[in-house]
Amino acid sequence: MSNTLYYTPRSGTGNDSLLPLQHCIHPPFQCSLSPMSVYRRALRYFRPFLRETVLGTALMLAGIALGLLKPWPLAIMVNEILTPGNARKVTPILSHWFGPMTPPAMILLLCASIVVINFLANLLNMVTNLIFVRVGLQSLLKLRTDLYSYLQALPLKYHDARRSTDSSFRVAYDSQAIQSIYSKGSFIFSSMVTLVSTLIVMWQIDVAVTLVALAIMPLVVLAIYVFAKRIRTQSTTIQERESDVLAVAQEGLSSIRMVHAFGREDYEVAQFRTRATHSLEANMRFTGTQMKSSVIIGTLMALGTAAVYYLGSIHVLNNHLLVGSLWALSTYLVALYQPLEALTYTTWALEGAAAGAQRCFEVLDQQDDVKDAPGAKSIAGTRGELAFEHVDFGYEPSRLILQDVDLEVGSGQTVAFVGGTGAGKSTLLSLAPRFYDPNKGRVLLDGQDLRTITKKSLRQHISIVLQDTLLFSTTIRENIAYGKPEATEEEIVEAAKRAQAHDFILRMPEGYSAQVGERGGHLSVGQRQRLGIARAFLKNAPILLLDEPTSALDPTTEAAIMETIKELMHGRTTLIITHRIATVHDMGKIVVLSHGRVVEVGAGPELVARGGAYAELYHSANLG
Repeated sequence: MSNTLYYTPRSGTGNDSLLPLQHCIHPPFQCSLSPMSVYRRALRYFRPFLRETVLGTALMLAGIALGLLKPWPLAIMVNEILTPGNARKVTPILSHWFGPMTPPAMILLLCASIVVINFLANLLNMVTNLIFVRVGLQSLLKLRTDLYSYLQALPLKYHDARRSTDSSFRVAYDSQAIQSIYSKGSFIFSSMVTLVSTLIVMWQIDVAVTLVALAIMPLVVLAIYVFAKRIRTQSTTIQERESDVLAVAQEGLSSIRMVHAFGREDYEVAQFRTRATHSLEANMRFTGTQMKSSVIIGTLMALGTAAVYYLGSIHVLNNHLLVGSLWALSTYLVALYQPLEALTYTTWALEGAAAGAQRCFEVLDQQDDVKDAPGAKSIAGTRGELAFEHVDFGYEPSRLILQDVDLEVGSGQTVAFVGGTGAGKSTLLSLAPRFYDPNKGRVLLDGQDLRTITKKSLRQHISIVLQDTLLFSTTIRENIAYGKPEATEEEIVEAAKRAQAHDFILRMPEGYSAQVGERGGHLSVGQRQRLGIARAFLKNAPILLLDEPTSALDPTTEAAIMETIKELMHGRTTLIITHRIATVHDMGKIVVLSHGRVVEVGAGPELVARGGAYAELYHSANLG
């Protein structure tokens, strides 16, 4: 089975908006990272915590050494105190240290040593675990931050091709793999040291018994190898299925009003059940593989244990081995096989973690195809002169949305773009803030190619008001100040007043501290639009992009909002998109787009007189 990952977005339809999702169809999400490259790459996130790792490792080794002492107090009691006639090697040493002791006193001392050894070993293990958990969590924080930061920096073309829920799943859940890799990796190292040290001690007690115990290890390693690839592939499938479940749940719940309005509750439940069933099936396949491996490896270990007990008992009967030493060997056998068995499951968990880490690294490996040119400079200000020079653009190179667009927008000029649905109006606006780069031609600001200007400084000089204002689930104050977080309270209130939002804000119980709800759900469409306009007033950028700012409003609200927008447009270079011809008919310059080409440019009355494409739109709107 291949380790290649594929991601297919949920099908759907959309309209021509500033962020046109429906036009971006990318190849499947594919990953070619090898297992070892995933682990090597994960190590980079642990290097900043090398000191803590070394300390934890030293404490872990001390704990392992104490663990090796655990069987010996009882073994000494059996061999040298409870079994008469055996040679005494340890008790004379204890008598030398602590003075002459009776057998009961010697037994009491050995029992006390059991408590001390276990207490110290458990204490060291606790401190070691705390250190390793802390390092794992710090590594998780770093990876999550890197992942979210990079997702924020990736161009819209990347996000258009993928569901936001899949990206969210990678940040919230797949990223946890880095902590698992660290904790499982440290456990594997601990188990390997325990195995080697236990074998050395067992070898000193009885070579033949140790060799018998070792006989099954190649078979266990072979079983681990056989199941490893299957476990990783199935772990990847589970994570993809869980991501699908999250996506369907989020889409259905975020569109709950639409679902209720169309009575599609049963359909959405059926969609969710289908995705959840796929997840269940993937989990069952994964569990089945784990159970098979458990049966095989458990049987191999039982076989090894039985062989050790048989040979050890024969050695006791032949006086080649003391009973207490057989007890020590049986205890070490548990210490040998338990880590070996745990290593099996840890290997499976590590493979699953590698699959999650791989999904994170896939994102970090994505190339930014809308990056600043080498030597790109920040701009402190702009006149707002925009130019599109013979621009071609398509979300797919073979399917152009814009073709040979050539036009200029003067400083402080207002230009309206009209045309039918899918004409390319919103796509053209998306090029101004460099959401996308043209396939051919250039977009200029004050005579400079936008690619020679840093994206951050460019976007600081642009305000956008969308058809459906995007609000965050926070306060009105924070939403207005989103484009200028350092704004004072006076500036925020003044922006709200200019957007005619101040009065309705004050009527709310908490005023500017009122929560707007998810996506502004506590507000009406008109109120959300006024907050979007207030945000643009506060940012006070010299370039203003308006994408259907009034299309979702009733005529009365539209008229009021347009008055506010006209004040916002004053003194700014403004590009406005609308299907409502009456809204822009009297603006100085109108650009008519058809099938991605500029077919007419001029003032409204002039274009009507020409009797072309604009006149057809004008008359179809019953305006003349």
